[in-house]
Amino acid sequence: VATALVDTGSRMDDVIYEEFKGTGNMEIHLDRRMAEKRVYPAINVNKSSTRREELLIEKDVLQKIWVLRKLLYPMDDLDAMEFLLDKIKQTKNNADFFDSMRRS
Repeated sequence: VATALVDTGSRMDDVIYEEFKGTGNMEIHLDRRMAEKRVYPAINVNKSSTRREELLIEKDVLQKIWVLRKLLYPMDDLDAMEFLLDKIKQTKNNADFFDSMRRS
């Protein structure tokens, strides 16, 4: 597990981040603007990712995740997280979540 602070203006921070970026299995990008607006978790879903997720997630669920990402990508990062949070609050589990997305 590693953490890195980016966008600090320090070239060394950027170099360290790039080194870690190539070795990690998962990247979660936190978003200061979301945190300032008290939107939690303040995760930038468009920048966050998991490598080799096809080995971790069933194929049918993975297809639904890819469709969801295509829906979220054109949105503003804050709007994407607020959209997700709203949908998640209305469902009890992942299956319900994806069923609700199909109906929308």
